[in-house]
Amino acid sequence: MIGRLTGVIAEKSPPLVLIDVQGVGYEVDVPMSTFYNLPGLGDKVSLLTHFVVREDAQILFGFLTVEERATFRQLIKITGVGPRMALSLLSGLSVAELAQAVPKQETVRLVKVPGIGKKTAERLLLELKGKLGPDLALPVSLVNDNQGDILQALVALGYSEKEAALALKSLPVDVGVSDGIKLALKALSR
Repeated sequence: MIGRLTGVIAEKSPPLVLIDVQGVGYEVDVPMSTFYNLPGLGDKVSLLTHFVVREDAQILFGFLTVEERATFRQLIKITGVGPRMALSLLSGLSVAELAQAVPKQETVRLVKVPGIGKKTAERLLLELKGKLGPDLALPVSLVNDNQGDILQALVALGYSEKEAALALKSLPVDVGVSDGIKLALKALSR
């Protein structure tokens, strides 16, 4: 499974981004929230990814923040919501807006997203209730590659992305990978 890509942006054509990783070009579909925050062509970028393998295609979806990817993964678990609809939702609403709409059951917010009707919005809000916590209301992006590596290590050790993201918040910004993992594990053991 491909969990993260770090490379140079070779092409940008919404919602597709082509990332050159040491001579190999990866096509990555990203939500518009990520697309608008990407650096320019030729600049280095690091994206967290979700890899979908279907009978007829293999598709990479990319995100700048842990919260976006976690929300995307939560959305595609819902019956009738595929990766494209989840991407559309994250393009039309920020993670914070979605996290605020769920407890209030605001179907009006979701219906504004293209491809989401009233019944789908109601089902989404019902199924997401209690699954998008208040900690997602204030998205935190990965500041550097070390934080991405620390996050991946914590997830590989069996912690959820939400737990790992909370542990990352307590770490100094410039911490190294090995020290960061040790500090995060101490924070998680409390």
